[in-house]
Parts: sequence; structure tokens; C-alpha cells
Amino acid sequence: MFQPKKKRPRIRRTMSGLIALTLLSSLVFPSIAGAEPAEPSQVQFANVSVQAGQTVHVPVTLKQPYSQVSAYNMQIDYDTSALEVVRITPKSVSTISTSPEETGTGDFQYVINNEEGWVRIIWVDFNAGERLISDEQQLFDIEVKAKSNAAPGTKQLSVDQTDSEHWHFTNVEHNSGAQLSGGTITITAANSGGDNSGSTPTPNPGNSSGGGGGSVSPTTPVVTPVPSTPAVTKGVDIYVNGQKQEQSATASTSTVNNQVTTTVHVDNDKVINQIGSGLRTLLLPITGTGKGAVVGELNGKLVKTMEGSNAEVVIQTDSGTYTLPANQIQVDQILNQFGSTVPLEDITIQIAIVPSATSKQTAIQAAADKLENTTVIAAPIDFEVKAIWNGQQVNVDRFNSYVERTITLPEGVDGSKITTGVVLQPDGSLLHVPTKVIKGNVQDSAIINSLTNSTYALIYHPATFSDVSSHWSRDDVQDLASRLIVQGTGENVFAPDRSITRAEFTAVLLRGLGLHSPRSTEEASFTDVKTGSWYEDEVQTAVSYGLISGYADDSFRPNSEISRAEALTIVSRAMKLVGLAQADASETTSLLSTYSDSAKVQAWAAEPVASAIKQELVQGADGKLMSDADISRAQSAAIVKRLLAKAGLI
Repeated sequence: MFQPKKKRPRIRRTMSGLIALTLLSSLVFPSIAGAEPAEPSQVQFANVSVQAGQTVHVPVTLKQPYSQVSAYNMQIDYDTSALEVVRITPKSVSTISTSPEETGTGDFQYVINNEEGWVRIIWVDFNAGERLISDEQQLFDIEVKAKSNAAPGTKQLSVDQTDSEHWHFTNVEHNSGAQLSGGTITITAANSGGDNSGSTPTPNPGNSSGGGGGSVSPTTPVVTPVPSTPAVTKGVDIYVNGQKQEQSATASTSTVNNQVTTTVHVDNDKVINQIGSGLRTLLLPITGTGKGAVVGELNGKLVKTMEGSNAEVVIQTDSGTYTLPANQIQVDQILNQFGSTVPLEDITIQIAIVPSATSKQTAIQAAADKLENTTVIAAPIDFEVKAIWNGQQVNVDRFNSYVERTITLPEGVDGSKITTGVVLQPDGSLLHVPTKVIKGNVQDSAIINSLTNSTYALIYHPATFSDVSSHWSRDDVQDLASRLIVQGTGENVFAPDRSITRAEFTAVLLRGLGLHSPRSTEEASFTDVKTGSWYEDEVQTAVSYGLISGYADDSFRPNSEISRAEALTIVSRAMKLVGLAQADASETTSLLSTYSDSAKVQAWAAEPVASAIKQELVQGADGKLMSDADISRAQSAAIVKRLLAKAGLI
């Protein structure tokens, strides 16, 4: 039941009036005398990059609220020769905003002065303590434009924290204020393409050719950007099976479109002679490049030799690590694209870790803004594999099995505030990819496993539902919701005990696995899957990966409720994809016999159900499997989470 809004006093739009109201709030919510927290709250301005003439979003987040905040004000100063502020968007819960151009009064007010180069912002809890800021959250977003004539370099969003008129936080229990960090804006030069990375755009995975999981794109002309600085070359060490191989590679560093790129050229013949047939891992550790791009170069002959040894190549940089099994590069398919008579040693294989272009960063931020309660953590990264020969290029953008890549978080960024990794789709949306966070001594990192190459980012998207707060599935449901795998059925409602349809279960499983487009162009044909339906693409994708097959009458029955046996049959097929062992015939009999209703498990479902039991994805209830019963939304979430966890993907 909603309460009528209390009448709020009108705020004067003078700067002194805004500040006085914030300072007055410390009297409304007096601090406890003599009580000081261990340290002040932390406010973080994101560090961002932007191309001249473009805009960028700067999230402002209260990272560590050591006590509840009842009000704050700040003046943010910036260099008007290079920057201008486009808008301020409040993000705090239950915030009502007004600007000088709007009528009425809100909790949150701001004034932008692009002539003098400052923004004044104020927020006050007018509801007698009902809207205090007590949890970590984004306070507001600053949309900043780099002027078209701005010179490349860095600019700082600054605040005079010594002046209470420019920086003041009122805490309910303490009066320690807050400390500020971040706010660096890196401006890069404009170019005609709109990107500043110098990398090749990632093709739409849905248009990739080839079946069987892995594929390479058709050949395209190589576009070689002209470096703006001469390349500096030096010898570097690489590692074979953990043993240092001195001077077996050279590294050249140059700047292209304001992007520093380090390219490591492996001495292919030397490495082949050293490894014989015992190669397991070829490591190229390239550190000290900061946020620059790193490209490892091998030739097709070395990759083919590694493929025969089931070896992997690892590119290790300051920003991330790419671990790529050689057999996933698919040299034979690449050779078919260029021509079967092309010598393998003439084909250059490039494996790259590249900071995402400004246009992609902007697209990711825009997509995150559309999602509720979502913050982008750290800068997005592109992972790329290309084959080049005689002026032609082939992109390797799809794999037969999950390929691991790691994004290293900047120092001071807490990995526990990452809920998942996401992939940027061609339509500008963000979708989940299996992600797990690893705590480090100095820096945390996020491991992403995917069947494709693309642009990846990390987000914080905490999700809760009122109707699972005391439900057995709470942790599973809220974890998957924070990963964008499951969704609610209404405002803050999940409906955990409601049955789930065949189409809905398929969609949840695909999102969990990070399968967002078909692995081939072959179309599935079901009589009851309508063109334009919300589940059409999901059904097509699931069929292409062999997860669903439909019924004998060529129907899929997307809106029918799915039974536990049917759901586990689909899951057992997914187990093959993620590398989980299934039950054999003898195990099937043994595993099912422990349940009193095992005789009711139909023959076609016996092995899938036993496989799920073997991997501890299901346990039954009261000694029964209830294979014919409908599966609920909560049970579906639990099974999918257990599948991903058992496979080591989350």
C-alpha cells in the first residue's frame, strides 16, 4: 500500500541555498558524539576513455558506506577547453530529480555550468530517514563530452574536498564524510572509423559459417593501419611447458590510432625444434604494457604441430590472459579458406587481447544503463584470433569447446562486486557468459569461458525477489538473476513454485551456458514454433547444439509444461558440451535403484536421469525422483546453477 507523498519544502536554486540545505541536514540527523568509524566512506568516480567529439558515461558510486548517508553535496570541476557535461542522471534508489530547467522539487538537484566548468549536485533524504543510503550503490551518472578539438591526453574530474561547500557528506551515525578516488578521463584522437583500438570489428556470430561447433569467417582483405610511431623491437623470453626459452621471440611496440600495440613474433622453427612432440603449453608473457593491446604471432606450421600435441597457447598481459587450445584455431579450415596448396608456414596466426574501442565502451555503458541496478566494472576487452595470408584475413570466431579468457581487475577493484561477465551483442544488448571470480593477493580476476570470440565486460547486477527471501531456492535464484540468466515474473517477484514451459526452460539453460546464437545456419523446423515468437531463436540455437529434438509429430510444444525427465534429458545433452561424464549402463541401473519410484522412469529418460544423479544435479525428495512431475522455476534455476558449478564455469 502506497503512502501519500509528504509535502516537501521548495529548494532555492541558488548555489548557496543548495549547500545550506545539505549542511542543515547534519542537524536533522545528528551524529553520535565522539563516534568515529574505522575509516570514512569511499566515493569512486569511474576512470574512462573517450574519443574527441564523443560522449562517455562516468558512474559515481558510493563504494563503502560505513554508516548511513542522509545527505551529500559536491561541486565537480573540469577543464572547459576539453570537456563539457551533457547531463546528470541520478541512480540512487527512490531518487526524484530536478534540474534548473524543471519545475518542482526533488530529493536530487543539480546545476551544470559549462562556461565556468563546474557541476553542483545535492541529495537530501526528505523522508525522515526512510531513504537513507546504507548499501554500496551508484549515486549518479555524469555524461561527459570530449570537445571535437580536444587534444589527446588525460583530464581530471576534481573536487575540492577541503571545502565543505564543495564536498560534504552527512552520516547518521558518524560525521566522518567520505573520500574520493578516480575521475580520470583519457581523451583519444578522433578518426573517421569511430574506433580507436585499431582492431578488426567482431563479426556477428549468428552469421558464422561452418558446422560442428567451430567455424572461421570468410576471407576479407587485410586492413593494416599506419603506425604513428616507429616500431621498437626487442628480444623477449617465452616459456615451453613452464621452461624459459630465452630469445625465442621478439616484441615490437608501436602506436596506431592512439592505441599502443605490442606484437610478439614467435621464432616458429626454433620453438618447433625445441618442443619435438612433447609440447603442452606455449606461454607468451607480455607485461608492462598497461592498457595497451597485445598480439601474439605464430605461423600455421607451429599451430599445426601444437594441435597434434593437444597443446595450448597462452597470451598473458597486464589486462588479461587468453588460453587457447591449438586445436580450436582449426588450421585445416583456415587452409581451406586460403587454398589447400598454401604453405602452413606462410600463414600468420594472430591471437590478440585488445582494449575495446570507445564505440564499444559507449555501447556497453548504454546497455548497462537500460538494465536496472547495473554497474560496469573495469574496461571491456576484445579477444580476437585472426589468420592472415597474402593480404587476406580470416577471423576465427567460434570454437568446438569452451575457451578460457581472464580479465584482470585494476588494483583496488573488489572482485566480490562482480556478478557476471557479459558479451556485447550486435544489437547492442548484454548477455551472460559463464564467469567465476578468482581472488588474488594484489588484484582479483574474472575467468570467462565462451564458445565464441567477442567483446567482454564485467558487471555488478545484484538481484533480489521478495517471494524467495525465505524459499529454499533463494541463493540459486538470486545468483542466476544477478547473472542475467533468470528473470522475474513481475515487480520484485519470481514465482519459484510455478511450473516452467519447455521454451522457458530451454531459454534459461541456453543463457546459463552462454549460447546466444546457433552454431550453424541449418534451420530447425517445428510445426508449432512460430516465426517471430520470442523463443524462435532459442529453439534454433538449442537444436543446433543438439540439446533438443522435439516430438515424433515434428512439434516442439514450446508452451507445454516440461517434466523433470524431459528437463534432465536436455541437461544431460548439455553435460556433453561442458565436459561432464554421463552414467553408463551399469551405473544407470545402480543409481536409479536407490529411489522407490525408479520403475516409473521411462526407458528414454533412464540414462539422462541417472547422469544427473551421478553429477549431483538432482537428489529427489523423500526417496522419490518424481520424473513425470512438472519441474518448477526454482528447481530449474537450481539444476542449471549446479550444472555450471559442476563444470567449473561459475
